[in-house]
Amino acid sequence: VQLVDSGGGLVQPGGSLRLSCAVSGFPLHSYGIGWFRQAPGKEREGVSCIGTSDGVTYYADSVKGRFAISRDKLKNTWYLQMDNLKPDDTAIYYCAASEFLQFSQCIPSPSDDWGQGTQVTVSS
Repeated sequence: VQLVDSGGGLVQPGGSLRLSCAVSGFPLHSYGIGWFRQAPGKEREGVSCIGTSDGVTYYADSVKGRFAISRDKLKNTWYLQMDNLKPDDTAIYYCAASEFLQFSQCIPSPSDDWGQGTQVTVSS
């Protein structure tokens, strides 16, 4: 299983970025996948998660209305569209996936596979 996340960068407040998570080698059709972030000196937090079988989606309160998770089935790639970015969104963003990921509450499990992370910096 391999997850490759990308799409981070430097953006001004109010700007947008779209993160990508390319998934390969996943043996299951039904699993949980999500985006997590960790800022310096802060704990990792779940940003957005989804269950592939029923589409149940979680968004952290801090990103509701600004972030959206989506999928390109042909490319087996998941996206996190981030709009109206704020300085508090600055962090390293990681995608993670497994059948054990608690996507309804966006809680990772020890069995998750993780991307390498992509840096998002929101600054003027």
